[in-house]
Amino acid sequence: MVMPTLDRGVLSEENQQKREQLIEFLKKAYWMEIETVMSYITNSVNPDGVRAQEIVEALEEDIQEELSHAQQFATRIKELWGVVPGSLEFEAEQSFLQPPEHQTNIIHVIKGVIEAEKGAIDHYNRIIDFCDDLDLVTQDMVIGILRDEEGHLRLFEGFLREFEAKGLA
Repeated sequence: MVMPTLDRGVLSEENQQKREQLIEFLKKAYWMEIETVMSYITNSVNPDGVRAQEIVEALEEDIQEELSHAQQFATRIKELWGVVPGSLEFEAEQSFLQPPEHQTNIIHVIKGVIEAEKGAIDHYNRIIDFCDDLDLVTQDMVIGILRDEEGHLRLFEGFLREFEAKGLA
């Protein structure tokens, strides 16, 4: 059986180069989410102190959501005829989310989360723009993920403002 040729959209033959570029964007997003999961696990376990508890709980909730985002990106890569990369292709980039020297330094964790979320938001907006008139399915998926990331950013910006108001940051 011969597969029908699509006349338009991301799966059309004429958009093969754009599809391959989109897959690369999605792979980067996939790795960003996987690295964030690793960093959030670390930063939900290591912190010490009374002030850390709410941050730890927020990160614990976010771990499952970020993992779900990685799974969505992986699935979409496959749907676009790409190959989801294996662990040997992973390159860590989130130096800002490494554990602080002192485990009571919760401000370091908060600022690291803010930087990670801003990076994700920036990258996801690029994907959304790239998908205009090309791939509304990916665009819709990424818009949903973007909403989650904006919510995470807002939450951690609120944590930082509270610490700043108390003179702790």
